[in-house]
Amino acid sequence: MAPEPDRAIAPLVQRIEQEQAKLDSLPPNADLKTRFASVYVLDQYPRQFMGEVLRSELSAEDMAKARGEASAIMAEQDAKNLQIVLEHLPPEGWYLHSRYGVEVATTAFLVVQHSNLETWRRFVPVLEPLVAAGEVDGQSYGLMYDRLALAEKRPQRYGSQLACQNGEWVVLNLEAPEAVDDRRREMGFTESHADYVAGFKSMPC
Repeated sequence: MAPEPDRAIAPLVQRIEQEQAKLDSLPPNADLKTRFASVYVLDQYPRQFMGEVLRSELSAEDMAKARGEASAIMAEQDAKNLQIVLEHLPPEGWYLHSRYGVEVATTAFLVVQHSNLETWRRFVPVLEPLVAAGEVDGQSYGLMYDRLALAEKRPQRYGSQLACQNGEWVVLNLEAPEAVDDRRREMGFTESHADYVAGFKSMPC
């Protein structure tokens, strides 16, 4: 019988293999919406699965091993997803809502959001002017801005990034907290920062 951590992540491995095979079987001229539908699953399912592992009844040792294995699989898949998004990057420099659709643009954002510092530095300046033009979702821009800011040791602006510390979700370095809701409204965030943070209390930490 396979070790408990290996059995725990078996559904993740199976789902990734199935969706990757579906993606690989597409013809070279497949439209972006079809191609990115699989990329969306390959980006989101591993993260949903990590939540299931956290809620499982594994022992602390087995959970740590399962999370480590799942994280490694997710990181490998994230790199593959990013390669696809960059390979199909339009000449406009981003996947505009009006030209490529919200589904494609959302998938591209998620993949870039889950990439690395170099990629965030490349795209945050590209996305900013497109928010005002209605071609990029303001909340998406805000999330990526915050990740880049913290990675560069600067305060985040929209309060979107929290970390689990001593069993609690904690808001990371935040610029002018008293004005965060004003900044969030400008970017189209639909809830106050306090409500946003409160939503994390039900999540495993």
